[in-house]
Amino acid sequence: MKITLKIQRFNPETDQAPHFKAYEVDMAPTDRVLDALMYVKRHLDGTLAVRKSCAHGVCGSDAMIINGTEGLACKTLIQDVAEEGQTITLEPLRGMPLQRDLYVDQSGFFEKFRRVKPYLINENKPAEKEFIQSAQEHKKFEDPTKCILCSSCYSSCPVATETNPEFIGPAAAIQGARFVFDSRDQGLEERRPVLDHPNGVWACENHFNCTKVCPRGIKVTKAINQTKRELKKTQEADN
Repeated sequence: MKITLKIQRFNPETDQAPHFKAYEVDMAPTDRVLDALMYVKRHLDGTLAVRKSCAHGVCGSDAMIINGTEGLACKTLIQDVAEEGQTITLEPLRGMPLQRDLYVDQSGFFEKFRRVKPYLINENKPAEKEFIQSAQEHKKFEDPTKCILCSSCYSSCPVATETNPEFIGPAAAIQGARFVFDSRDQGLEERRPVLDHPNGVWACENHFNCTKVCPRGIKVTKAINQTKRELKKTQEADN
């Protein structure tokens, strides 16, 4: 199956601006976009900069824009995005500084992630060896635990990438939700200055892009709205 990869290229040492370069490859329909990229890098152009690690949809390293939509190159089959003779366009994620080719600088993304204190806050010691939790209690926050921090949701969010770059973004917001609804956690008040803020969960405009592109199927917008309702309840309780 012959296809063309149209890849955005940019080398800050030699290029004034990003540009596209096309590579013709012959791949099986069931090969992944990542397989095609690695073929280019190994056999056609060793200067291509592309991130990858586990190559199994767990690490999130190879998130990029594939034919206009965020996705993981390691989970996207050639046959799902192109037919014989067609072109697959590959671009880096949006909303983060471009470093080189398909590389972006995720420092700001992870800085926002850290702001929500994405760890258990509980000063009490468990009664025995661990905090006991029912299946029903765990289910309340199970969905956000699937996040692999690939940044796809952030890139797809028009609020984070266009209208309000100070928005903490979908990934950070659902990590906040992951602990807000954890029965073992006592850190809501510590997280409130970040979550209950104009640039926190309230900045979400319910575009649902984040939910659509999440490679783990997380209901991102739902978790953000649940957090909004929980914060509103605590605001009313305080008053």
